[in-house]
Amino acid sequence: MSDIAVLGAGSWGTTLAHLLACKGERVRIWAFEPEVAEAINRTRENPLYLPGMRLAAALAAESDPLAAVAGASVIVSAPPSHAVRSVIRRVADAVPRGTLVVSATKGIETDTLALMSQIFAETLPQARFAALSGPSFAAEVYQGQPTAVVAAAAVEQVALDAQRVFATPSFRVYTGQDVVGVELAGALKNVTAIAAGILEGLGLGHNPRAALITRSLAEITRLGLAMGADPLTFAGLAGVGDLVLTTTGSLSRNRALGVALAGGQSLEEYRASHRTVAEGVNAARAGAALGARYHVELPIVHQVCEVLFSGKAPRDGVAELMGRELKPEQWR
Repeated sequence: MSDIAVLGAGSWGTTLAHLLACKGERVRIWAFEPEVAEAINRTRENPLYLPGMRLAAALAAESDPLAAVAGASVIVSAPPSHAVRSVIRRVADAVPRGTLVVSATKGIETDTLALMSQIFAETLPQARFAALSGPSFAAEVYQGQPTAVVAAAAVEQVALDAQRVFATPSFRVYTGQDVVGVELAGALKNVTAIAAGILEGLGLGHNPRAALITRSLAEITRLGLAMGADPLTFAGLAGVGDLVLTTTGSLSRNRALGVALAGGQSLEEYRASHRTVAEGVNAARAGAALGARYHVELPIVHQVCEVLFSGKAPRDGVAELMGRELKPEQWR
């Protein structure tokens, strides 16, 4: 039995906390909203982010992140990407050397273009870091549906330790050592999910979606290679696995955003009516900036940015992608 702290009580953080508590681990989850922490302790439910799903009786919630991490040998980081640095800074001095930290956030910090692993290297260098990613809708993991993910760490033993912590009969965890590839794939697939939602909202069919998935995979792989990732990572669970899930699954928040954009809503209008974060918005901006930094062409990311931030009509974005200069199919 381990003492585990989960930082972030969104749908994914709450689901992982529930999964670990059901394994018999001692789990404390920190919620940014005090009312969420109070509701979890009082009613065994997260009414804002996981309504209607009863949580394990052993799961305790805290409104102070320092109280959550006190005595923990494992910390699961699950805030949205824009909040990770500030949250970790609040608890850094209370985290002993050698603590296992598992990042479950799929995103890129927009102002620094840092992956989550880079944020932790700067803010929590005394920890042992792993990234957890793969095709995993929170609701289906909560239901115990068979799910496979990957835990990646630069040091193999750290990945093995993360694997041991999370693995259950219904939650299969593979290990890997390509942290950059796993994190980049997990972030940029959300941009593709927005594009997939746009296609659906425009009433387009299976052919364009298959083309989108394939060509998105090509540009994510090109950027990954430029950043030192292993190209085979993008053929795995964190790459094509998560890409297929979020572009085809009805539970994808990013895909839902794309549908709304195709229907005429602006990003600001959509945000005003939705509490949950669509990570693809920040990832689109960060992905475009990384493409410029590494001199990698990312036409799909560029068109999603144009729709999100410049008011381009979604149908015009599709037309521009189809009208690009003809060329060989390339992955490098």
